[in-house]
Amino acid sequence: MTTIPAYVRNNPVQWAITLIFGLLLASFMALAPHTFLHGRIYIAYLSTIPFAGMVALAMTLVIITGEMDLSFPAVMAACGFAFSKLFAMTGSPGAGLMAAIAVGAIAGGFNSLLVVGFGVPAIIATIGTQFFWRGATVLLAGGLAVNMPEIRETALHHLMVGRWFDLLPAQAVWFAMLTGLFWLILNRHVAGDHLRFCGDNPEAARMMGIPTAKVRTGVFVLMGMVTGLSGAMVCMEMASWWPTQGEGYMLLVFAAVFVGGTSVFGGTGTIYGTLMGAIIIGMIEAGIISIGLSGLWTRMVYGVVIMGAVSVHALITPSSGKQS
Repeated sequence: MTTIPAYVRNNPVQWAITLIFGLLLASFMALAPHTFLHGRIYIAYLSTIPFAGMVALAMTLVIITGEMDLSFPAVMAACGFAFSKLFAMTGSPGAGLMAAIAVGAIAGGFNSLLVVGFGVPAIIATIGTQFFWRGATVLLAGGLAVNMPEIRETALHHLMVGRWFDLLPAQAVWFAMLTGLFWLILNRHVAGDHLRFCGDNPEAARMMGIPTAKVRTGVFVLMGMVTGLSGAMVCMEMASWWPTQGEGYMLLVFAAVFVGGTSVFGGTGTIYGTLMGAIIIGMIEAGIISIGLSGLWTRMVYGVVIMGAVSVHALITPSSGKQS
């Protein structure tokens, strides 16, 4: 008699998202074999998906904790601007990268001050900081883009977004390492338990001695730092910064998180689910165009995939959508 492994029994959402990915990929392979049976499209995916995917990983931890961050597109622009200006002033991409991560940490700390310190609901606070960071960045930049083609000649460019072995996009390797790190934090470290307890029942978490304020502050700061890293890497990849940087990431990031099975109510979520969600969302647009449909179909297909995925998750774990 065949027994079902405990991992399968205990992770139905992960198996559901894997099935959705497999069906979508198989459909694209059948309908557009000229594209999806060749390696070029997958190299392109490895070049583009990691930027939004890294932010989605950090957002997963924020939402598991029961919080929300809507400011990250503007924070990405602010961090990218800090990177580009410091690189232009010093010629050092390393200094620019540190500045981008520092600006992200400051932005995350500001969010946590409003939410944790002053008690402002996260969704309201981060809408406000979204406008603040976008407006401040555009003012400082004078509304002008910053071009930096010389960055392509630096060693840090090759390390962060170059093509290793003349084939593998470096950002995919960093994305994989960040995925592994966050998986370990969430599943093999006490910090992961603290995140889930805070998201599931913050009052009970406080009674258990969990420093809920520090945990909530930490996820906001971490979110800002990862956003800064992604923003700087986008600037390196494009060899430029532009005032609207990050604006297209809102849908991609939240879709990846929720398609991956993270509960909007907090307390539940997986890094693997977000990884698969980022891949699914990232591959849809190119897949639609490859099968001969207009790019105008993209958002509707996004909606269908998101609704289908969250419906499957709700059926598998019906209690996840209920609040007592």
